[in-house]
Amino acid sequence: MIQITLPDNSRREFPGPVSVADVAKSIGPGLAKMTVAGKVDGRLVDASDVIDRDAKLQIITPKDEEGLEIIRHSTAHLVGHAVKQLYPTAKMVIGPVIEEGFYYDIAYERPFTPEDMEAIEKRMRELIAQDYDVIKKMTPRDEVISVFKSRGEDYKLRLVEDMPDEKAMGLYYHQEYVDMCRGPHVPNTRFLKVFKLTKLAGAYWRGDAKNEQLQRIYGTAWADKKQLDDYIKRIEEAEKRDHRRLGKELDLFHIDEVAPGVVFWHPKGWAVWQQVEQYMRQVYKDTGYQEVKGPQILDKSLWEKTGHWQNYRENMFVTESEKRDYALKPMNCPGHVLIFKSDLRSYRDLPLRYGEFGQCHRNEPSGALHGIMRVRGFTQDDGHIFCTEDQILEECVAYTAQLQKVYADFGFTDILYKVATRPDNRVGSDELWDKAEHAVMEALRRSGVEFVIAPGDGAFYGPKIEYTLKDAIGRQWQCGTMQVDFNTAERLGGEFVNETSGRSHPVMLHRAIVGSLERFIGMLIEHHAGAMPAWLAPVQVAVLNISEGQGDYASQVAKTLQNQGLRVLLDLHNEKITYKIRKHSLQKLPYILVVGDKEKEAGAVAVRARGNLDLGAMSVEAFSQKIAHDIQHKL
Repeated sequence: MIQITLPDNSRREFPGPVSVADVAKSIGPGLAKMTVAGKVDGRLVDASDVIDRDAKLQIITPKDEEGLEIIRHSTAHLVGHAVKQLYPTAKMVIGPVIEEGFYYDIAYERPFTPEDMEAIEKRMRELIAQDYDVIKKMTPRDEVISVFKSRGEDYKLRLVEDMPDEKAMGLYYHQEYVDMCRGPHVPNTRFLKVFKLTKLAGAYWRGDAKNEQLQRIYGTAWADKKQLDDYIKRIEEAEKRDHRRLGKELDLFHIDEVAPGVVFWHPKGWAVWQQVEQYMRQVYKDTGYQEVKGPQILDKSLWEKTGHWQNYRENMFVTESEKRDYALKPMNCPGHVLIFKSDLRSYRDLPLRYGEFGQCHRNEPSGALHGIMRVRGFTQDDGHIFCTEDQILEECVAYTAQLQKVYADFGFTDILYKVATRPDNRVGSDELWDKAEHAVMEALRRSGVEFVIAPGDGAFYGPKIEYTLKDAIGRQWQCGTMQVDFNTAERLGGEFVNETSGRSHPVMLHRAIVGSLERFIGMLIEHHAGAMPAWLAPVQVAVLNISEGQGDYASQVAKTLQNQGLRVLLDLHNEKITYKIRKHSLQKLPYILVVGDKEKEAGAVAVRARGNLDLGAMSVEAFSQKIAHDIQHKL
């Protein structure tokens, strides 16, 4: 007898080996119909897989996260089925699951068009309607090679070559179409009805730009239509908020081919930058950081000591002068160690906190660049705390409180916390790691927040906390970090005089709150849909006259507000007031002030707030108080 233990600890006995599907059928026809796969002793398997021993079993349905991933992976295979029917000479490459969807890379003699994508999606729906079973066959390696040779699937053969130790492989049959995968997959196409192909893109074989170019078909799949509709709405909203589109519409910045991956900031965009930087500069001052500035170019020997030259050189911009090799810095950490070690430090000086708006360069692949979110030249609000082991906890607690306030001021109140712990390959004693991991976890506990643990995801030099923001439409952005580093200061010779007059190496805490200012401003644009709060807005108020007769008064109002430190736009153009209001409303300004003869006589302004809200007439002083309140409270 074989005993199967279910998640509720109930048990079922079977006279011999039994498939996952048969176990589900024994529980009830409803569950059998919903069974996508199974999890046997914690390992995902196909519904058709047979259990031949006592085991724990969880039935996987579309409601489970694993079930949804299986549906997406199987839908990618369905793309392959449809493509091979419509374009028989196409060669299939890989079709993995990605966040909220999937893609399939394909080699074909011409670029696919949107019309092709429509035809593929139509054929997929026709195949789903046939309600056919997806058949899994574990196949000997030699037979797998024979199958793909007969089908001319060159890329599948290369993938087989990459797995020399595999004696047998899973082949999944969608009628006449066959694909290779570790699985599991859905048992029938009825699970694949809720999907949509979303876009076409280019890709390279093995992700290397030196290799041949492929075509990538992206799609998404869900357990029910409501989930798909919600996803489509989120995507549409994300497109409206796309920082690249808004950056152009609001005249904030542009990217030019003469400098790929580096940003040209326009006056209004630079005004936003300055607000972020000056705000963070005040945070430095308020929390005991000393601002420093390191050089852009450093000698190769420094990067050899840190290990970057050996392990990161292809991502560094290098140059040469007088037979010496240099690199543009990809990070600020080594420079801060050199500042620390430029003088003899005492334990009484610790913790010593350095902050820098440090410009860094990384040679990111061109295909990875994305507006101002992923660039080659960027500036970080980089900070490093040099402290003793006993000071780690206190510094982490203070940092989390600092970070929470900063994010709230920028409009982010939903934060996810994760602690990444020791990897197998690491430096430092277990005792030191115990102390550091306890410190970062206890810091979050004292901050009153829940966190998850990512075992083994820490850096080789120490554990870290990752802070992830949720934006206005629920997307997650990994942003801030606190990394405990036992290694870098020691490798670069940083030390201090300890309490016994000996020498010790400081612990180095790497911390960034906004991280890359470029990326963070891109996040702000998308989070606020370009409608920045008054304190951040590049133009806080526009002053418009109705006719030429109020020009002098409008100029006087604008000057008064500018003298109060506000960013003011004065529009005296000879255009209809309705046109001028609409024009500046589209620029998402917090306030528009209109002055006509009535306002001029009363020494007042007619105030319109963002969202076409008419706040009526008020004195210039009353308006000044109102916007000052907004700015003070970060509204």
